[in-house]
This record gives sequence, structure tokens and C-alpha cells, in this order.
Amino acid sequence: MEIDLGKLPFDLDFHPSNNIVAAGLITGHLLLYRYGDESTPQRLLEVNAHTESCRALRFVNQGRAILTGSPDCSILATDIETGTEIARLENSHGAAVNRIVNLTESTVASGDDEGCIKVWDTRQRTCCNSFNVHEEYISDITFTSDSMKLLGTSGDGTLSVCNLRSNKVQTRSEFSEDELLSVVIMKNGRKVICGTQTGTLLLYSWGFFKDCSDRFVDLSPNSVDALLKLDEDRVITGSENGLISLVGILPNRIIQPIAEHSEYPVERLAFSHDRKFLGSISHDQTLKLWNLDDLLQGSVNTVQNHSVASDSDNDGMDVEDSTPKPSKGTKRKLASKGQNLSSNNFFADL
Repeated sequence: MEIDLGKLPFDLDFHPSNNIVAAGLITGHLLLYRYGDESTPQRLLEVNAHTESCRALRFVNQGRAILTGSPDCSILATDIETGTEIARLENSHGAAVNRIVNLTESTVASGDDEGCIKVWDTRQRTCCNSFNVHEEYISDITFTSDSMKLLGTSGDGTLSVCNLRSNKVQTRSEFSEDELLSVVIMKNGRKVICGTQTGTLLLYSWGFFKDCSDRFVDLSPNSVDALLKLDEDRVITGSENGLISLVGILPNRIIQPIAEHSEYPVERLAFSHDRKFLGSISHDQTLKLWNLDDLLQGSVNTVQNHSVASDSDNDGMDVEDSTPKPSKGTKRKLASKGQNLSSNNFFADL
């Protein structure tokens, strides 16, 4: 299935229990569609959420509301039934909000263009953690609930690990040669996989984040903008050349390309609530819904082994706080806006 969004999309998310998908556009609009196996997707809602682009979005509160973030520095909560504004935090960050991810049922994390990550507790209605950990934009965030650790990647070429229990930055990797764009945790928490600007996948061993333990260099000459974990051994990648591929981790191999969204970069990938569909968005202004079973059919029999340069996992990394020197990069700076709503009562009506 294909949905013509009309404008460039930046993010997408699926409702946690219904056949509803949301997309945020460069115009600042939020779009919601209902989809089905045989029916044409139907637009349910269009909201002019922000004065600038809608870069990030996530469903919250069991899907009753959706949060959106923007370069206008605001985070907006919208009722998905009525499209009405529940609450708006005008000065949620000091710079453009670039990423929002769900952590638990009552917490979300947001990252901005100046390297700050914040954690919001929707139950306590407050910002409970703030980490000024990177020098460049936050490209992606993931979370492990067992250890309450938040992992972030950045355009400054580093991976960070923040401890939510102690409210401290636990460690930060050395600077890699290019921007880190995406991150997932695999191998039952033993490996962290990062996509990069040059197309290399960097593999970090848990607890040894100073430098990567493996590099998978044969995936793509184009940037790996999106990573989506399929299971503990396989990850779905979205690249700048529009290809969506299934990749095995340790042994590192391209299992097979499974789809081609377009000739333009794949911005984001996501699973539907029942994992029946894979959603992808690209610069061709479309949201595509792929039947996951059809994509994966025959993937077990199509395996292409590739070489990988490996280092030892036992690199003696000191996992205490470190402060590496900043690298050169292209930082997206945007001015802060006025504050109309305190972060302490932002979630009061959710």
C-alpha cells in the first residue's frame, strides 16, 4: 500500500493497538490514516501542529494522544480522536527537537539539535532527566528497561549511555570517523548496532563502548539512516539510496534486499502494532506499507556472506564518565522560542 502525503515526511509511528499510522511533514502538519488489508488507506486527521516542520512524533497514553516535536522548539500533545490540542510546551528544548521515542508506558525521551536528551514522565507530569551529552544533533535514541539505560547517537560521531537511575551520563564512545545516524540493541542486550553516514554498521559490545568491536563495511556505500530490529539476530536497514535490506548480525551478512522504497533516502522505518506491516517514509513524499511476511519470504534461503573487520570485545574500556573533544560537523542551529507552559505541568491534561 502507498499513501501520497503530498509533502516531505520526517517521521512516522503506528498506533499501539489499532490499524492507524501517523506521519509528520516538513510543513508542520500531522497526518493520521487508517489502513486495512484490502482497503484503501483513509485519512482520519490533519492537524497544523507546528509553525515549522514536524520532525518527530510518537503515540502515547495507550494511543489516545500523540506527541510531536519541531524546530520551533515545542512539543505538542494532540488528541487523536478530535485533533484538538491537549497541551503545548513552547520551550521544551533550547534547540530544534529532532527525535522523540517511547521508553515505558509513562515515559518518553526527546533529543534536540544541540545534543541534549530529555526524559519526560507523563505520570508525574514533569521532565525528570536532562542530559547535555553531545555537541551535535541527536539522530536516534533507544532504551533498555532492564538496566534503565538510555543510548543516544549523534551527528558528532559518538554513542552515549545515560543512566536513568543515577541521572548521570555513564559513558560516551570515542569519536568515530563520521556521523552516527541510527541505533538498535541486539543479541539479547550484548551488542549495540549503529548506522553511519558512510554506510558502515558499527557494532559495540555492551559495557565496552569506548570503541566499536566490529565494523560491517559491505552493506552500502550510502548512509544508513534507519535501523529497525526484527529479532535478536536480524535488523532491517533503510539507506540513502532507497533500499530496504535484511541484515544478519554476527555473523554479519546481507541476507537480502527486501524492498526499494524509491531512489530517494529512507527517512524512517516502523512496524505496525501486530508486526504485519512494515512502514517506510522517504523523500518521494510517500508512506509505504509493506506486508512483512511477503518481504521476508525466502530470506532464509538467500544468504550472502560478507567479510567483516573484527576487533576484540575485551578492549578494557573504562565505563566511567568521559569527555571527548568535539569533532567538526554540520550542526543545525535554531533559536529558542518563548516559553508559554512550564515543563512541570506539560502533561497535566494527558
